[in-house]
Amino acid sequence: MIAVNEYFGGAVKSLAYESAEGKSTIGVIEKGEYKFGTSMHETMLIIEGKLEAKLPGNNHWETFRKGDAFEIDANQSFTVRTTSQTSYLCKYK
Repeated sequence: MIAVNEYFGGAVKSLAYESAEGKSTIGVIEKGEYKFGTSMHETMLIIEGKLEAKLPGNNHWETFRKGDAFEIDANQSFTVRTTSQTSYLCKYK
């Protein structure tokens, strides 16, 4: 079954699903800055657009564009910001 997720008053929306590869979400982030927490290991792939992320243990922003990915361990938090709508695929372990 596909589940619909909505965060930050609808500024971040995703569809959650499970395939033979495991759990994933595919979504869109609206212009702005958002802090997320993880409960599982996540790999986030940028599908379209660009965002900056402040990853755990880093004090600086890193830029990720279409085709770029980053990983976050379980029980961590990270912040992303973007100046335009950006789509992503997030895979969970």
